[in-house]
Amino acid sequence: MALPGKKIYLASRSPRRRELLGQIGVSFELLLLREDPARGTDVDESVRPGESPHDYVMRVCHAKAEAGSQHVQQRRLPQLPVLVADTAVVLGGRIMGKPANREEAMEMLSALSGKRHEVLTAVAVAGMGRIEQKLTVSVVQFCALTEPSIRRYVMTGEPLDKAGAYAIQGHAAAFIEKIEGSYSGVMGLPLYETAELLASFGIEVL
Repeated sequence: MALPGKKIYLASRSPRRRELLGQIGVSFELLLLREDPARGTDVDESVRPGESPHDYVMRVCHAKAEAGSQHVQQRRLPQLPVLVADTAVVLGGRIMGKPANREEAMEMLSALSGKRHEVLTAVAVAGMGRIEQKLTVSVVQFCALTEPSIRRYVMTGEPLDKAGAYAIQGHAAAFIEKIEGSYSGVMGLPLYETAELLASFGIEVL
């Protein structure tokens, strides 16, 4: 249940982030940024040469917050805080984005099989002329996966719009031996850090 008088803008298309905000009682309106490269994007999400994964997610998250704040000003919308987030799955320094197709999803999951990887999620809130952000780093241990199990998972369609080609809250939960860090951060929105940021803008979640 949403808390009265505590509304924000959520600049994200992720249904997981919507669910997680609802879980802590935050009322929000969607503020969608352009993400289609064919039609132009509001934020350049390409990795820059020599850019570390940590710097990458923080830069992209900050840019999303700036773009969301600009949209509020340009559209003359009510002045509410804008919440954004960005998640990267990282294996051996390699940033794994969303797979382009089933073959790439198979390759990503094969690479993650039996290994530990990091999930970095940056979250930011923009409003009142400032942007505040935080970064969470979680470590996920995958079990060893067989090719048939990877193929069956990919055929569900679940991996195709997920960073690293898996959803921890979905079928892939059966692949995960251990997590060190924030479960909600791996889903895409670290709730502890989100609550701290919102409190700094006068929005108490509980």
